[in-house]
Amino acid sequence: MLGVSAQLPDFPWDKLTGYAETARAHPDGIVDLSIGTPVDPTPEVVQQALREAADSPGYPTTIGLPSTRQAAVDWLARNHGVEGLGLDGVLPTIGSKELVATLPLQLGVGRGDLVVWPELAYPTYEVGAALVGAQGIATDSLTALGPQVPKLLWINSPSNPTGRVLPLEHLRKVVEWSRDRGTILVSDECYIECSWSDEKPISILHPSVSGGSFEGILSVHSLSKRSNLAGYRCSFVAGDPRLVAELLAVRKNLGLIMPGPQQAAMRAALDDDAHAGEQHARYAARRAKLREALQAAGFAIDHSQASLYLWATRGEDCWQTVGWLAERGILAAPGEFYGVAGRSHVRVAFTATDERIDAAVERLLTAR
Repeated sequence: MLGVSAQLPDFPWDKLTGYAETARAHPDGIVDLSIGTPVDPTPEVVQQALREAADSPGYPTTIGLPSTRQAAVDWLARNHGVEGLGLDGVLPTIGSKELVATLPLQLGVGRGDLVVWPELAYPTYEVGAALVGAQGIATDSLTALGPQVPKLLWINSPSNPTGRVLPLEHLRKVVEWSRDRGTILVSDECYIECSWSDEKPISILHPSVSGGSFEGILSVHSLSKRSNLAGYRCSFVAGDPRLVAELLAVRKNLGLIMPGPQQAAMRAALDDDAHAGEQHARYAARRAKLREALQAAGFAIDHSQASLYLWATRGEDCWQTVGWLAERGILAAPGEFYGVAGRSHVRVAFTATDERIDAAVERLLTAR
C-alpha cells in the first residue's frame, strides 16, 4: 500500500545528483550555488540570546512568548510600515517551509478546493496542495481562472526563483480580487529584506496595499536569510487575527510549537537591525561580482531585483546550462524546478562564501 509520498511530486533536487558529482570533480572543488543556504556566522546577539535561554525545562506555548510576537509586530512596523497589527495577529512557526507545506491543511483546504500559486514558484506551494488532495494551478493571470474561485491563493514577492518584485498596484488589485471572492490570500515575503534596486518590496500588510485592514490576508516571514538563522528554524505568520486564531487552534492539536530558546533567539534577531544591514552588504557585494561574471560569460539576467538569486539564461534548455556550469565546477538549480516557464533559465544563488564566489567568478571569466 502506497503512503502519503505517492501523492507528492518528486523532490526536484534529487535530479541534480549527477551534475553535483561532475562539479565536485573540478580540481578546485565544487561551487554549490544551487541552494540559498546561509554560510556566514549566526549573529552574536542571537547566539547570546540562545545561550541565556538554554535552561528551558518546561513546554513552550503554541502561541509563543508575548515578547517574541511583539518583536515581530515592532519589526513589521519599523521596517515595513505595517500599522495596527496586534499580538493576536502574529504566530511563531517552526521554519517557513513547514508552514507553507502544511498551511492548506491547517486552513481546512481539501479535496474539491482550488489552490493557486505563481507560474514560477517555490515547489512547496504545490506540495501543500497535493498533501490535502486539492486541485492546484500555477498561473500569474487571475483572469485565466475564469469562474473558478481559489480557496487559497499564494503570491510571492520578492519571488523565488526570479527575484521579481510585484508593484503596489498589482498587490492592491490581488487583495481586492481575493476579498471579493472570499479567497484566503497568503503572501510569502521571506525575501522582503533582500532587495538590490530602487524597486523596494512592499508587504501585503502595508496599509497602501491592504487598505488598513488585515481581513482575509496573511504574510509569511523567515529569519533564515535576513539573520542567518536557517538552522534555528525561526519564522512567523502575521495578518488576519481570525485566520491566525484558526492556525493556532490546529497547531495546538498537532503540537507544532517553536522551542522556547529559539523564541528568545528570534526576538533578539528581530530587535537588532544592525546585523541585518551588515549581512545585506555582504550579499550585495557577492551578487555584484557574480552578476558581472555571468554576463561576461554570455548570460542574460532577468528580473533579480531582490531575493538571494540571479535568474540567468543562455537562451537554451536549462539542463544544458546546468551541465555547462557543472563542467566548470559550478552547481546551479535548473529553472524547470520552479515551473515549465523556467525551462530556459537557471537559478544561481549568491549565498556561498566570498572565497567560493571568487572561484566561480574566475571560472566564468575564463570560460568566455
